[in-house]
Amino acid sequence: MANLIEDQKMIQHEIHDEMKNSYIDYAMSVIVGRALPDVRDGLKPVHRRILYGMSSLGITPDKPFKKSARIVGEVMGKYHPHGDNSIYDAMVRLAQDFSTRYLLVDGHGNFGSVDGDGAAAMRYTEARMSPFSLEMIRDIDKDTVDFMPNFDEEEKEPVVLPARFPNLLVNGSNGIAVGMATSIPPHNLGEVIDATVRMIDDDQCTVEDLVEIVKGPDFPTGAQILGKKGAREAYRTGQGKVMVRAVANIEETDRGRSQIIISEIPFQVNKARLLEKIGELVKDKRIEGISAIRDESNRNGMRIVIELKKDANPRITLNRLYKHTQLQENYSMIMIALVEGQPRLLNLYDIIKEYLKHQKEVVTRRTQYDLNKAEARAHILEGLRIALDNIDEIIKIIRSSYNNAKDKLMERFGLSDIQAQAILDMRLARLQGLEREKIENEYAELQKKIAYYKSLLEDEKKLMGVVKDELLEIKEKYGDERKTKIVADMSDMDDEDLIEEKQVAITLTHLGYLKRIPADTYKTQKRGGKGITGLTTRENDFVNDLIMTSTHDNLMFFTNTGKVHRIKAYEIPEATRTAKGTPAINFLNLMQRERITAVIPFKEFRDDKYLMAVTKDGTIKKTAISQFDTNRKTGLIAINLKDGDELVAIKQTSGSDNVIIITKQGKCICFSEDDVRPMGRIAGGVRAIKLEGDDEVVSMELVQPHEEVLVVTSKGYGKRTSVKEYKIQARGGKGLLTYDKSKFKKTGMLVGALVVDDDDEILLINSEGTIIRIAAADVSKLGRATQGVKIMRADDDVNIISIARVIREEEHEIDTKLALEKKADKRAAEKKENDSEQTKMKI
Repeated sequence: MANLIEDQKMIQHEIHDEMKNSYIDYAMSVIVGRALPDVRDGLKPVHRRILYGMSSLGITPDKPFKKSARIVGEVMGKYHPHGDNSIYDAMVRLAQDFSTRYLLVDGHGNFGSVDGDGAAAMRYTEARMSPFSLEMIRDIDKDTVDFMPNFDEEEKEPVVLPARFPNLLVNGSNGIAVGMATSIPPHNLGEVIDATVRMIDDDQCTVEDLVEIVKGPDFPTGAQILGKKGAREAYRTGQGKVMVRAVANIEETDRGRSQIIISEIPFQVNKARLLEKIGELVKDKRIEGISAIRDESNRNGMRIVIELKKDANPRITLNRLYKHTQLQENYSMIMIALVEGQPRLLNLYDIIKEYLKHQKEVVTRRTQYDLNKAEARAHILEGLRIALDNIDEIIKIIRSSYNNAKDKLMERFGLSDIQAQAILDMRLARLQGLEREKIENEYAELQKKIAYYKSLLEDEKKLMGVVKDELLEIKEKYGDERKTKIVADMSDMDDEDLIEEKQVAITLTHLGYLKRIPADTYKTQKRGGKGITGLTTRENDFVNDLIMTSTHDNLMFFTNTGKVHRIKAYEIPEATRTAKGTPAINFLNLMQRERITAVIPFKEFRDDKYLMAVTKDGTIKKTAISQFDTNRKTGLIAINLKDGDELVAIKQTSGSDNVIIITKQGKCICFSEDDVRPMGRIAGGVRAIKLEGDDEVVSMELVQPHEEVLVVTSKGYGKRTSVKEYKIQARGGKGLLTYDKSKFKKTGMLVGALVVDDDDEILLINSEGTIIRIAAADVSKLGRATQGVKIMRADDDVNIISIARVIREEEHEIDTKLALEKKADKRAAEKKENDSEQTKMKI
């Protein structure tokens, strides 16, 4: 709808349409005119204008430096009407050897540092073009690129620079536009030129061929790239990540301590902030073992010294630094650049292909320019040759003419206007014989050049050969060795690499509290010693399990719901000797009412080692440990339970143990583990004992003939019985009596059973939470089908609900090797005795 008001046209327009169109215009302006580089010269407009402005001022490498303010003023006043600070900052980065791989600006003065220090004000610093930057503008005066009006149309500026090397790859580019960003790392000049030459030579060249030549980014700060996978992915697709790691060496000091020397850090990492971060980690005790940090960097190079404490493991400390600081960083490669004014995601092949298209045009236009110039000069020389052949007549025509000598010459000898004018401008000295020879030689040379230029324009292959030769010249002149080394891929570094392997004690309390303590906390003592305080537990809590293991071992937590949760020992928080520990639910994915039944450590998951599990309803299952080799965070099914059933116990077997199962109503069955065939992890198991009525299993133990079984009832009665009184039966039967059932009214039913010896102590827990500690030797030895004796007083409404063996932390053997040897010897003796006993029973 339009209304005409006094010759003015008013157009109604929806505001959301206007905002949309305006924002699109703004976005494209940012993308094309500010944030993204051109694929041809690898420059954003501000960098292009800086180099062209310096060239226009004649501040070339062979000329004196000029004040940076003078350069910024030239660029801002003629080509880049934006803030002077933005222009100066862009110029500074082109002069920083830690920001630009191959410097395009030669700076004089304070141009900042890798510590994040800013450059001095532009009135204090000076600059000029670097020798390398001359290759960016080479042949610009030969009509090789298009020019466009500047912002006020009073000057001309190049649309793109000739860029005689692939600057987009060589120096890279970073920019954030609207809705997109680019992040192209710098590369080694020699590798990039070799890849470009390969594409010139081989029409069938593929990106895979180029990937073999360009090994990866080559950062100005050096450092290391871990593996080739990330870079190759980026070269193939345009996007990828490379992991960059600092170069560090471990050295020994005169005092016998270790120190980490860092000589190179990842690209774009601020060294001062890096050191601050390391200091914070040490202060917060997230990284231990560091005693001092010094920055000894100077003009000769970077040197960060990290001194370690005497007992620190330098490799472990270094791995922690890699994990928690910018000593190891991911560099994201997003290779977006402008192609014909449009942003495109490019792979390595695309970038080099577009660059070669640009170079083909540059060399073609330069050749055409040189051809035109040569033909123009040859045309003049042809006229001069005619004049020399007819010099007397030429002089006569000139002398006899007043204002029309040129016209007469053109008419008489068929000359062009340019030739006639050249003859008129010719000095008398050119009439000498020597000058005639020079003209003839020059003309002959020009004819050769003209023929050569025409051959280039007619033969694309020959033309690209020129591009190749000039690229190789640049490589020969400016090429250097890689600064960034590519080393083996360690990106999948496991957390174990951050943890020193050592022996530790893991404690689990009755109420589910866990902690990790160094094994040497417990000092081996002789019997009768006072010992040391092992754990300050919550009220009515006590240590239920103490496991000596390695920090790198796997811990399997089996719960009453039939699930198993796996973590590494080092994942349990380390605590002091007297600390209460941390609730297991903090790092195990336990459901409501899910409680830990057993904790079993494993070094490796083997097929020839088994776990034996029994449930409340009398089901038993044997499963190879290898079946539990998984890292699922929510837990695995260890045994498939029916509704209402629970996992009562699970133990690691040797393959030749006897299993004894005790029920609430005083039944017991003992059989060889060979009666239970191995099953899959999620299988439901087989019958261990036939239960009657509401009977249920309360305990399962692995036994040897010389051992004793202690049982306890809910009213506080208990007894010890020799394992020899339990004959070996077949699995699945009703079993034997292990308690006088007729006394249940008085003593209560069984609540649990343990295999004990005279040295053990037993904890009894009642329904009020009261705990009593008794020596196993104080419990009477009685026959299998007898009543026990009173071992804990209890009121009529109070029952014993659980029993446990006391964990004697203070007497734990520290010498792991010796302890294992003793355990192996004891186990061998028990097996020998067990085999002998079974032979007698069979007889």
